Amino acid sequence: MRKKSLLICLLFVTFSLFGHEFWLQPAKYFYTIREIADISFRVGENFTGENWSGNREKIKMLAHIQPSGTSIDIADRVSLTKGDSIKLPLQQEGTHMILFNSTNSFIDLEPDKFKAYLEEDGLQEALAYRSKNGESLKNGKEYYQRSVKTIIQVGNERTDACTEPTPLPLDIIPIENPYKPVGSRPSQDLPTMRFRILFKGKAIPNLLVRTWFRNENGQIAMETYRTNGRGFVAVKRHSGKFMVSTVYMERLNGDTKADWQSYWASVNFEYSSFFPVTK
Repeated sequence: MRKKSLLICLLFVTFSLFGHEFWLQPAKYFYTIREIADISFRVGENFTGENWSGNREKIKMLAHIQPSGTSIDIADRVSLTKGDSIKLPLQQEGTHMILFNSTNSFIDLEPDKFKAYLEEDGLQEALAYRSKNGESLKNGKEYYQRSVKTIIQVGNERTDACTEPTPLPLDIIPIENPYKPVGSRPSQDLPTMRFRILFKGKAIPNLLVRTWFRNENGQIAMETYRTNGRGFVAVKRHSGKFMVSTVYMERLNGDTKADWQSYWASVNFEYSSFFPVTK
């Protein structure tokens, strides 16, 4: 019993260090024009987490997608100081999006820990591959990178650049602007919102997707879904801060250090309580 408890503790520590979820966290989601958005990098569990310890050296891409769709490189706004945040002046009215893609990090997990991690995140293809190829007792050696974005609203004009695919390798794309008033949505779509998930431009079927939000009791809650054959997923909408996350893993061939490459994606925004869902 003590051995089992120890294993559970070790798994928890491993996942905490690995930082399952990663997201960009603005101080708020609704702004007036010419305000400055303070956006931090968060890592951890349950849509709370802690401040990321990375810096500019971990940035592969950091871009500000303006309401017009123009992309501006803002990597230089992050310093070499670990845990730095972004101070972003908002000069245009409309819906803004910030994208972040990290450089690769490496992790080497013991077989039981790697198996538990694959099971938790629904990575069935990797599990099946390891079983079929006699790798179940081998360490899991993996590169991983972050592929995340946050969507914020400035003023009253809702713009739709946030519904377009981005250069992120694993991209969670809202089918409609999450800040549009509910009254402008077809009634049959109420209480769900649809996303499409693309990996390097291609749809991923049967991918495990999680949503994170605060429930009626103010507690962080999570719901799980799967993408359909065209990479679409419809999720329940909940008022307040809301995040959609997923992970995709592919096998590497010929790499001398790692056998797997994973991509961790998220998008977050706030469903306004001024436009509650009619049930």
